[in-house]
Amino acid sequence: EFGDWVIRFRWWIILFTIVLVFAAASGGRFLGFSTDYRVFFSKDNPQLVAFETLQNTYTKNDNIMFAVEPKDGNVFSRETLAIIEEITQASWKIPFSIRVDSVTNFQYTWADGDDLVVQDLVENAGSFTDEQLGKVQGVALAEPLLLNRLITHKSNITGINVTINRPQKTIAETPEVVAFAREIRDRFQKKYPKINIYLTGVLLMDNAFNEAGEGDMKSLVPVMYGIVLFIIAFSLRTFWGTLTTTLIMGFSILTGMGLAGWSGIFLTPISANAPTIILTLAVADSIHILVTLFYEMRHGKPKYEAIRESLRVNHQPVFITSVTTAIGFLSLNFSDSPPFRDLGNIVAMGVMSAYIYSVFFLPAIMAVLPLRVKVVSSSNNGLIDKLSGWVINNRDSLFWSMMIIIIVLSAKIPQIQIDEKFNEYFDTRYQFRGDNDYVIEHLTGFESIEYSLNAGESGGVSNPAYLKKVDEFAQWYRK
Repeated sequence: EFGDWVIRFRWWIILFTIVLVFAAASGGRFLGFSTDYRVFFSKDNPQLVAFETLQNTYTKNDNIMFAVEPKDGNVFSRETLAIIEEITQASWKIPFSIRVDSVTNFQYTWADGDDLVVQDLVENAGSFTDEQLGKVQGVALAEPLLLNRLITHKSNITGINVTINRPQKTIAETPEVVAFAREIRDRFQKKYPKINIYLTGVLLMDNAFNEAGEGDMKSLVPVMYGIVLFIIAFSLRTFWGTLTTTLIMGFSILTGMGLAGWSGIFLTPISANAPTIILTLAVADSIHILVTLFYEMRHGKPKYEAIRESLRVNHQPVFITSVTTAIGFLSLNFSDSPPFRDLGNIVAMGVMSAYIYSVFFLPAIMAVLPLRVKVVSSSNNGLIDKLSGWVINNRDSLFWSMMIIIIVLSAKIPQIQIDEKFNEYFDTRYQFRGDNDYVIEHLTGFESIEYSLNAGESGGVSNPAYLKKVDEFAQWYRK
C-alpha cells in the first residue's frame, strides 16, 4: 500500500521534495566557520570559566609570536638587533594588538645615583659598540622574563611576542590578524634574507583549524565524492541509478547543513565532518532500494511492481538503520564539548533526511524516469553465489578464525592513548605545524600555565608577607 501511494502521488512528492530541499538549504547562508579554540568547551566548563575569569581579571594571552633566527647564529649583533627593533615596531600595527614584547623593548631598570632609570634594553642598535652589545646580552641572559621565553642560552634565536585582544564580534577577526602577521613576516623575510622568521601562537593555531577544515572540504571531500560515485556507477551500471543516488546524497547533505545554519550552528573542524557521515548513510539507503529494484526488473517484473517490491523489502531495514544511527549521533549531546554536540545534531538531521528522500523521492523519481534494464532468464549471480556457498560450507572455520582475529585486535585497545595536543592535529603540509615544532624545539612553546594568587584584601599585593609567599611559590615552581 505504501508503494502504491508513492507511485500514485509521485509528481507531488518530487515537487514537495525540491521545495523542502531549497527551504532547508537556504539556511546554509548562516553557516560560518569558528576559529576560536574556546568553542571546544561548554560555557559552564570549569576550566574555561577559570580561564576566562583569569583573562578578565588581567589580560588575554592570545598571541602571535615571530621567532627570528639569524643565519650566523648570533642574535646580539648590530644588524640582527636592528631588525628585531623594526619587527617590534611593525608588530604594534597588527589588528587588536595590545602589547609587544621582545629583547629590544624589554624595560631595563638601572640606577643613576639616587634615580631609577627605566628604558628599552636596546635603542638604535645599529650604533652600538661591542661593549654595549656584550652588556645587552648579559642582561638578557640573566633576566628570567626573557631567558627561554624570548631568547635562548645560545643566543641563536629570539622571539617577538604580540599579545592580541580580539573583540570577538565577528569570525573574521582571527583570519585578519593572521593575514597581517604573515604579511609582516613575508616583508621582512624578503628584506632581510640573512634571517629566518617563523610564525606561531594561539591565533595561528586557531586559524590553522579553519584552514585545515576549509582545505579538506575543497580538496579531500570532492575526491571522496568522486570515488563514491565511481563505485556506485560500477555497482549499479545504470545512469539513472547513479544520478538519483547522487541527488539523494546532495539533498541529504544540503538539508543537514542547511538546517544547521537555521539552528545557528557554527562549523568547526569536528562538525565539518558531518557531510561525509551523511553521505555514507544516504548512499547505503539508496543502494538498498535500487539494488532490489533493478534485480526485480532484470527478472521480469514491471517497473511499478519492482518499486513496490523494493519498498516492501527495504523500507523497514532502512528505517531502523536510520533511526538507530540518528539516536547514536544524538547521544553526542551528552558530550561536554559543543562541536561534538553539533556534529551529532547535524548528522542526525542529515541521516533522517536521507531516509525520507530514499523512501519517498527515490521511488517517486524512479517511477518517472525511463528505466531500461536488460531482462535475464537466470537467477544466477555468479561470484556472489560462489562466495555465499563458500562461506556456508566453511562456516565453522570462518567463525572461529574471525573470533580469534577479533580477540587479538581487541587486545590492543588498552594501548590507545588519549592525546589532546592541539598543535599536533596538523600534519607537515601546514606551515604552522612546521614553524611551531621548530620554535618549540629551539626556543619555547606558546602554551602556558597561569595562576591568580589572591592577596585576600585590598592593596594586599604590597604586603611583605604576601610577597614572601609569592616568592616561595615561584621558587618551588621553578624546581
